[in-house]
Amino acid sequence: MRVSVISSKNTYYYKGRAKLGKHIAMYIGSLRKGGAERVMVNLADYFFEQGYKVTLVTTYLADEEYEVKHAAWKVVPAGAERAVLVADTEENSAWVDPIGGEKGGINRVFSALLKSEQKGRVANLKLRADKLTVIWRELKPDMVLSFIGKNNIMALSTATREGIKVVVSVRADPRMEYDSLGLKASMLATFGKAAGIIVQSEGAKSYFPEYIKKKCIILPNSIDTSFIRPRYVGDREKSVVMVGRLDENKNQSLVMTAFAKVTADKFKDYKLKIYGDGPDMIKLQSLAVRLGISHKVEFRGIVRHVAEHIEKASVYVLASNQEGMPNSLIEAMALGLPCISTDCPCGGPAQLIRDGVNGLLVPVGDESAMTKALNRLLENKDFAEKIGLEASKLKEMYSPEVTNRQWKQYFDEIMS
Repeated sequence: MRVSVISSKNTYYYKGRAKLGKHIAMYIGSLRKGGAERVMVNLADYFFEQGYKVTLVTTYLADEEYEVKHAAWKVVPAGAERAVLVADTEENSAWVDPIGGEKGGINRVFSALLKSEQKGRVANLKLRADKLTVIWRELKPDMVLSFIGKNNIMALSTATREGIKVVVSVRADPRMEYDSLGLKASMLATFGKAAGIIVQSEGAKSYFPEYIKKKCIILPNSIDTSFIRPRYVGDREKSVVMVGRLDENKNQSLVMTAFAKVTADKFKDYKLKIYGDGPDMIKLQSLAVRLGISHKVEFRGIVRHVAEHIEKASVYVLASNQEGMPNSLIEAMALGLPCISTDCPCGGPAQLIRDGVNGLLVPVGDESAMTKALNRLLENKDFAEKIGLEASKLKEMYSPEVTNRQWKQYFDEIMS
C-alpha cells in the first residue's frame, strides 16, 4: 500500500543545527482554515522549534490551508520535479514535493486512499485503517496527537495496536463530535486506550463516563501571536464583526436579525462585517436581502491578518449553538474588543466571560437578548470601553509562552 510523503529519520535541522528529539505525529483531517487546524499548526511549529521531531499526518490537502512555518513539503503542479500525488478526488487532484520546503523541517504524510487503492465502500473502511497503520509503523513516533471526532477513533484503533501512545483532543462539544449512536459507541470503546484526553472545558469533561473522565485534562489554546499587540485606543469603527465558518452552528443569522432591529431607527451608519466562508454563504446573503440590510452587511470571506481587520471594531459577536473553547472569542477579547457571546455548551464562553465585567453572555438562540446586548454596547460607549479593557487582560493567561509550556509539560510526561 502506497504511503505519501514519509521520512522516518530521527535527525533533522532547525536554524542550522542538527537536533535529536522525541517524535510527535499530529493527526487531523487537513490544515484548512478552522479553529482546531490553527491550534494544531501552532503546536507543530512550537514543538519543532523546541527540538522535537514533528510529522503532520492529514487525510487530505485542502484548497485553503494555514501556512506551516517550518514545512518540509511544498504544494506543486502536476509534472513538477519530485511531485507526489496525494489526492485524486473528483473535485481536485493535488501534488506535493516532499522536500521542496525547509530542509529538515516538518514532514507531512497523507492518509487518504487514492483511486487506485480503493475497492468499495465497505472494503475502503478497512483499507483506510490499514493505510493509517502502515503510516504509524513507518513513522514510529513516540506519541500521536489526534484532533477531532472520527480521527480520534481512527488513531486509537490503529496506533495503539502498534504500541504507540495516543493522546486525543476533543475540540468542540463532545455531544456534537460524537453525535450518532455509532460514533458514540466507537468513542466509548476506544477512548479507554488513550494515553491522555485533552478537552476544552469542565463541561466537556463532565460528558464522559468516569473511566474516560479520569484520563481528561483541560489545556488552553494559545493566542496567535498576531493578536498580541497593544490595545487600540481611539474612535472605533462603526462596525460589528464576526469571525468563523459560515454554517448553522455559528448562527450568523441570529446576529443579522438582531443587527437589523438595532440599526432600524438608530446606528444606521453601522456595518456588520462577517469574516469567513462556508456552506451558508448564499443563504446568509439572501437573508440580508430579506431583512433589508444587504447594504449594511459585508461578507469579507477568508482574510489574512484577521487582527488588523477587526481590532478597531465597536463590537465582536460569537453566536454559536455549540463550542469547545472558541479561539476567535479568545483572540477578540485579547485585542480588547467589547464582546458578546452565546452561553453555549459545553461552557467555553462562560469560562472566558464574566457577564457584565469583561463581556456579555446571552442565551443560545435568543434573538431578543442578542438585540438588547448589541444595543447596550452600541449605545453605551463608556460601558463598552470598560468591558473591552477588562477583556484585554485575557491575553496574559492565553499567551503562547504560558499555554504552550502547559502542552509541553503534559506531552513530556506522556512520553517519559
